[in-house]
Amino acid sequence: MSLAASLGIATQSLVNINQNFGVISNNIANADTAGFASEQATQQSLSAGGLGMGVVSGATTLATNQALQAGLYEQNAEAAGTATTNAALGNLQPVLGTVGQGNDLGSLLGALQNSFSTLLNDPADQTQQGAVVGAAQSVAQQLNTLSAAYSSARQGAQNGLVSDVAALNTALGTVGALSQQIVSLQAQGGSTADLQNQRNAALTTISGLVNARFAPQPNGDMLVFSTGGAQLPTSGGTPLSISPANAGSGSYYPGGGLPGIELGSTDITAQLKGGTIGANVTLRDQTLPTYQGEVDQFAQTVATQFSAQGLTLFSDPQGNIPTGGGVPAQNGYVGFAAAITVNPAVVLTPSLVRDGTQPVAGSATGASAFTPNPSNLPGFADMINRVLNFTFGTEAQAGVPQPTPVTAGLGPSGTLTAPFSAPADLADFATAITASQSADSGNATAAAADAQGTQNSFANNLKSQTGVDVDSQLALMVQLQNAYGANAKIISAVQDMFSSLLQAVT
Repeated sequence: MSLAASLGIATQSLVNINQNFGVISNNIANADTAGFASEQATQQSLSAGGLGMGVVSGATTLATNQALQAGLYEQNAEAAGTATTNAALGNLQPVLGTVGQGNDLGSLLGALQNSFSTLLNDPADQTQQGAVVGAAQSVAQQLNTLSAAYSSARQGAQNGLVSDVAALNTALGTVGALSQQIVSLQAQGGSTADLQNQRNAALTTISGLVNARFAPQPNGDMLVFSTGGAQLPTSGGTPLSISPANAGSGSYYPGGGLPGIELGSTDITAQLKGGTIGANVTLRDQTLPTYQGEVDQFAQTVATQFSAQGLTLFSDPQGNIPTGGGVPAQNGYVGFAAAITVNPAVVLTPSLVRDGTQPVAGSATGASAFTPNPSNLPGFADMINRVLNFTFGTEAQAGVPQPTPVTAGLGPSGTLTAPFSAPADLADFATAITASQSADSGNATAAAADAQGTQNSFANNLKSQTGVDVDSQLALMVQLQNAYGANAKIISAVQDMFSSLLQAVT
């Protein structure tokens, strides 16, 4: 082998070693970067006439495990979605209170019942009459507070969808831009590992926003599909969109003032499942409006059952009780829990809790006849007994059951259903609301913890197979340093030989 050939081989070896040093440095620098896959420089041996002629640098490759990567992407969506639900429902828990602890709807209703029982001992006691009004105000205020909390959380879900869709468009655009570079470099035989790592980071972002499937193409491109089958735009075209909106108690989707997520002019909301987007859609359109429908129904039921006995204790601020029996069922009182208050007339004249506010004609299918305190008797107890025996009971009068509260066909769209059967009385109704919603929160917490644990397991398994092993990278660096020294000696030796030859010639 000639001196020139030896010099060329050694020089090319130094070029390859420098390339390897660059890859190793990049790997070590990103060892703690989530999702970063280890890169590896490649070389190809050269020969001529059976003689080795050194190596030439090849494209840098990326460590991959497609099965684990796909599993992690899917689990990212599960973890992000359950975390979003858990956060939203967890914020409601302090407002719901705890059954039997005095701060929940059932406990406050029980306190109102007890205040009537105490008043029965001395119906003329003005202090106790005021205590009844105060206990009733606590019930109304709890309903107001619950309704406000649901509205706030629902608006948060709507606002979250707007920001989530914007983030999804950004990540999809990043995938498209990187894919274009990858396709171009791959066609030229260049290294695309760095770009693939960057694209994987964008895919990770997408997988937290929505459950998606990623389809790598032979030319290096990447297609993105939702699990519902929609192809999501990555390269130009029309981005996804959703309009800001006010998620009031009377709004609903579709067709009730709340927007869907559109691709061009096509609504693809139903095709976007999982992730924070899927969770926020469910919170906005199912979970939270169902909660609102439950407390609206409770507000209507408690106000109606008091009024049916001759005491309009609860009403709207104008002293009216919205009528039921609409289509959908709650059409006349959607959002009533937000407006319910103690009847202003009763607040002004607390003795009405003893006397009653209006006569009752009596009905074979409802309450019996009643006339408010006809002679302003201080010991009048008929109203109090009717409240204790019937308003808080399972019968409107002896032998006549109370009307069954609505638990299906709830909300302004009439499509929502409470997860419990029709309660027997007001106390059961209040307890069912708090218990079921608290159970949802507890289940969400458990689901979020399980999803996070599974996500961590996938991430750790993937990292162990494709992540950066710093020890092996350092060991490789030592090998490269030794190879660098050996090739440097060859170059030095060749230079000495050339010098000797030149001296001999001259």
